[in-house]
Amino acid sequence: MAWVLLGAAIATEVAGTLALRASDGFSRLVPSIIVVVGYAASFGFLALVLKSLPVGIVYAIWSAIGVALVAVFGKIMFGDPVPPLAIAGIVLIVGGVALVSFSGASSH
Repeated sequence: MAWVLLGAAIATEVAGTLALRASDGFSRLVPSIIVVVGYAASFGFLALVLKSLPVGIVYAIWSAIGVALVAVFGKIMFGDPVPPLAIAGIVLIVGGVALVSFSGASSH
């Protein structure tokens, strides 16, 4: 169940971040509301996840997957540049987090 909640935390954080870009500096109402709701939901889900999983692992996964998804969807939705060196960096970040996650520290 904690992993499902972590997925929800990642999804709501990514939605909030993409809405932040779409809010145009909080000058557009609907995206601005999505930002606030998305981040609040994400931290709420994270709080629940942290009852059963270690904070280091959870934060590493949440941030790395969030970075990768925001880069992909930012490219798709807004035409944001994602140069090859950035792609390599994102792959290294996600790979590093995968190594940390598979280290055996899965619960507390």
